[in-house]
Amino acid sequence: MIQKSTLDFLKLVRQNNHKEWFDAHKGQYLAAKANVEDFIKEVEIGLQQTDVIESHKLYRIYRDVRFSKDKTPYKTYMSGYFRRAGAERRGGYFFSIEPGDSRFGGGFYGPNKEDLKRIRKEFEFDGDTIRKIVTDPVFVSTFGELKGDGVKTAPQGFSKDHPNIEFIRMKQFYAMRSFTDEEVLSPGFVEKVIETYSAIRPFFDYMSEVLITDLNGERII
Repeated sequence: MIQKSTLDFLKLVRQNNHKEWFDAHKGQYLAAKANVEDFIKEVEIGLQQTDVIESHKLYRIYRDVRFSKDKTPYKTYMSGYFRRAGAERRGGYFFSIEPGDSRFGGGFYGPNKEDLKRIRKEFEFDGDTIRKIVTDPVFVSTFGELKGDGVKTAPQGFSKDHPNIEFIRMKQFYAMRSFTDEEVLSPGFVEKVIETYSAIRPFFDYMSEVLITDLNGERII
């Protein structure tokens, strides 16, 4: 489980975001990092019961400040993802642990040009399936709604008056659930995270089917 000391350390990073402080507290960082790594290993074991996970990754806490106006050197959160195995399993599970703003979910943050066109063509042809998935009571109670940036009107080649334009105009597709610090520190949090990831599986399964077939339903991989 996530330890209180991990959230406390991240709060301190927020207050002391400079190299001298971080170097002096490197032991606390390593302990917090080890705690999160143990936590995500537990989550992966649970995920493997219903999905096939190829790997997981915990991102570095060091920020890339080369092209940012914000030059603070460290992130105030620990985040990463779980990669699903095989080309037929699309979508990825994401997590971010941050005091006051911990989030778990996943989706498709940057589909390549070909995948995005295929998704949009599917939505142009059929909006009922995706609409049913994202309005399912379990999906709504867990995530609220499907999120993601989109174009303002309609992508080139699509009508702005299409009945499924709310989905066609999107260029990202993800769902996220927020947790309080109290929930993050609770003994049953691993189970809550697995439950959250399970709620996004119907969306992943549908999108995977779309991306491994053509518009005629023939497999392309």
